[in-house]
Amino acid sequence: MQRTYEYRGFTLDVSVEADFKVSKPGHPVSAVGYVALVKILHGDDPITAITPLRLGDLAGRPFASDADALMGGYSAARKLVDDLFSGDAG
Repeated sequence: MQRTYEYRGFTLDVSVEADFKVSKPGHPVSAVGYVALVKILHGDDPITAITPLRLGDLAGRPFASDADALMGGYSAARKLVDDLFSGDAG
């Protein structure tokens, strides 16, 4: 799942991937949650001050659903823009 949002002159690219946990030898790998992958762009170029981020929930664990990961990534990206670029983005 991937979404692109416009926010205060920035493009927030948020995608979701399953986070896998390796279990004991001989047991299959099982999905345990989802993480958000966040890129913040300005114009056509990625902002070099912020590398792409891989985010879990507030406790650092994977999100329980892909929708939670998507919204968590979007919220984190908005917060970064607000905190770091409030003077630049108008």
